[in-house]
Amino acid sequence: MSLKDLKRTHMCGHLSEENIGQTITIMGWVQRRRDLGGLIFIDLRDREGIVQIVFDAKQCEDYFKDVEKLRNEYVIAVKGQVVKRDEETINPNIPTGHIEVVGREMVILSASKTPPFQIEDESKVTEALRLKHRYLDLRRPRMQKNFILRHNVAKWCREFLNEEGFLDIETPMLTKSTPEGARDYLVPSRIHPGAFYALPQSPQLFKQLLMLSGFDRYYQIVRCFRDEDLRANRQPEFTQLDIEMAFVDIDDILEINERLIKSLFKNAIGLDIDLPLPRMTYKEAMDRYGSDKPDTRFGLELKDVSDIVKDSGFRVFTGALEGGGSVRAINAKGCGDSFSRREIDALVDFVKDYGAKGLAWIVVEEDEVRSPIAKFFDEEDLDAIKARLEADAGDLLLFVADKDDVVYQALGELRLELGRRLDLIDNEKYNLLWITEFPLLEYDEEEKRYAAKHHPFTSPMDEDIGLLESDPAKVRAKAYDIVLNGEEIGGGSIRIHDAKIQERMFKALGFSNEQAWERFGFLLEAFQYGVPPHGGIAYGFDRLIMILAGEESIKDVIAFPKVQNASDLMTNAPSMVDDRQLKELHIQTDIEDTEK
Repeated sequence: MSLKDLKRTHMCGHLSEENIGQTITIMGWVQRRRDLGGLIFIDLRDREGIVQIVFDAKQCEDYFKDVEKLRNEYVIAVKGQVVKRDEETINPNIPTGHIEVVGREMVILSASKTPPFQIEDESKVTEALRLKHRYLDLRRPRMQKNFILRHNVAKWCREFLNEEGFLDIETPMLTKSTPEGARDYLVPSRIHPGAFYALPQSPQLFKQLLMLSGFDRYYQIVRCFRDEDLRANRQPEFTQLDIEMAFVDIDDILEINERLIKSLFKNAIGLDIDLPLPRMTYKEAMDRYGSDKPDTRFGLELKDVSDIVKDSGFRVFTGALEGGGSVRAINAKGCGDSFSRREIDALVDFVKDYGAKGLAWIVVEEDEVRSPIAKFFDEEDLDAIKARLEADAGDLLLFVADKDDVVYQALGELRLELGRRLDLIDNEKYNLLWITEFPLLEYDEEEKRYAAKHHPFTSPMDEDIGLLESDPAKVRAKAYDIVLNGEEIGGGSIRIHDAKIQERMFKALGFSNEQAWERFGFLLEAFQYGVPPHGGIAYGFDRLIMILAGEESIKDVIAFPKVQNASDLMTNAPSMVDDRQLKELHIQTDIEDTEK
């Protein structure tokens, strides 16, 4: 068989007993080679799976010497006949395990060096080595499955939204920097010396302009960029499913998105989601779980005991309350009997990483309690604490006292840690819910002003508009997040469409009229020409795929991801550029080129 005669007829993983007796041509990578002396078995792999090929020296003498050259990751084309395997050689672990291909012709399309790691799902290899040779890592069956899923989810999203009357419209990648939120990636302009474009953190302003333009329903699967310090499951460039609708209220947006999510889960993993999804206010989520993205698959809920301990002699508690904070606790059921003092001390160190000054504890025993702080409470207060926390003998009660934000952060993280440690989380469960009524504003201690919790165009709740000037911290937003198993997978809001309310919002954020027009003038200008009520949502597409694929890192569903310091180990980006390029862009730098 010569190269000009090559034409693939089947994918390796698509072959089955229905193909027995057929002559087929397949192409792919050598996964494994077994030489039994005159009989060579090759496992051939493509993106659809693996099939076994048998080469018999007696039947292919003219090219058997080439078969003997084959090694892992050689790329070959094989023409042969599909036959049923003998009963004792059936491999039930692969879909093609009941058949094999008897090789009649074979061409080596490309030889391969020995790869730096085995191309298989269970290969024990560091993430750094995988990402350095990402093109090899992507050959692994698990990774190929992830990206087929990603493709399909994107397809299903488009199909659903197209049927609902949405238009797929692209928005610019080179736009104006509007520094309010994360740091922009800047792109210097050659034609306009000293001026810069910004890469979009989201298409937020443009999708609002599309509503003003009369398109009514818009969506886009779009790349976004944020130059911020990376944490787990964050990338400097990421993908959003971006959606905007006109002439709607909150219920309209949540309803259509619930149907979208139901459709995706049914198609992707065969799961029927019950609708409507539960809703929980931001305040309730923080009070019960210490998080605005609560994992509701298990209990260990926070309980406020401030009213019980306010008159105790324990200065740590009373001091926190006098400072406007709270005292809250978690009941770690049964852990009083199973956690040693050393393990409890480790929990104290754990919460300190999240800003808490310490962690008080009480072990509930049959007729008494055991704790360094028990002496500060009378029996009536201890009984009230046990009742509030629904405590029984053998339980471990854990307390944090501080400002609310510290208490929520420390106990919220402790709750998740205990959930993992006590094996309370059902990984087969998918708990979806909406979080609503977020604060519109949050106070920035560094800048000594209020900042937008979401963005400056989020609408306040109608009944709270009067508080914008008098008590900004109490204003709730028409904002909502969709949460899945403790991960925020999407968020959005109803936007401000009234110019007077937008002006009051900018004042609450500390912007003068001039500053507002300097940053957002093109939008404010457009808003003078008739704006429909509108709102939308954006999904973290990578995070959604990660959960549907059962992965723990978004790197495993992004083809060419960056590492923690925002560098690409495969291409060595970012890199220095030569002086000619800098000169063309009118850029000077005093950073030494360490690569020279």
